[in-house]
Amino acid sequence: MYLRAVHAENSIPALRQLIKEYPLGVLTTAIPSATQPFIQSSHIPWVLDVQDDSSETELGVLRGHIARANPQSKTMIESLLAENRAGTGDVLDQEVLVLFTAPTHHYVTPKFYTETKPTTGKVVPTWNYAAVQAYGRARIYYEAKSEETSGFLARQIHDLSQLGEMSVMGYTGEGGRPGPWKVTDAPERYVELSRMAIVGIEITIDRLQGKFKMSQELGEGDRRGVVEGFKALGSDVGGKMSDLVRERGEMKQKFKQ
Repeated sequence: MYLRAVHAENSIPALRQLIKEYPLGVLTTAIPSATQPFIQSSHIPWVLDVQDDSSETELGVLRGHIARANPQSKTMIESLLAENRAGTGDVLDQEVLVLFTAPTHHYVTPKFYTETKPTTGKVVPTWNYAAVQAYGRARIYYEAKSEETSGFLARQIHDLSQLGEMSVMGYTGEGGRPGPWKVTDAPERYVELSRMAIVGIEITIDRLQGKFKMSQELGEGDRRGVVEGFKALGSDVGGKMSDLVRERGEMKQKFKQ
């Protein structure tokens, strides 16, 4: 990830929070294979485990699952079973990457730069967004008949469904809201067969990088033009972008002080 200092988010809790709020991440692997592409990516929803939410340094562990029929699954399992591999056990030899992106992002027109454009014209378009990249070593739970794999997947499916039902959907069963769907609502045999069709992934994060590219590099006048320009769009995403640019600009000014 290209990290300009003005855009870099150095707060580990802030990076963890983005992952928790937007848990759909893109898993990317680069594993040699005789039958599959070297670089592969899959969109996967993740659960982030953190022992101490108040910690300023803990990176956490990502838990997810992927279809056994996915070519990326086949490549990872093939790598673990290779006779000439460097490592041992169920942890991939290669580092993996998971990319998380906030849903609020937008094209930025040079017309928003109300200070620089009229005076010099030296302005170009860009795109504002927020993203986090998590790097680490992945343990793959692929042996369908293993008690360890079965236990991991049972916990994973339960925790992920609760995350989706309660945090994403708001089905808490409180305040008139519907209660969450539970794994136990489905037939037990159906759940067992579904578990056999997936592979578990557990990534111990060893590097966490992120950025909020929200026009912080601009002067105050141009940044104010971006805030007002997004607000004038009159759309939901425009309003959210306006607020984000303003908030990140205020954080920049506060940091300078």
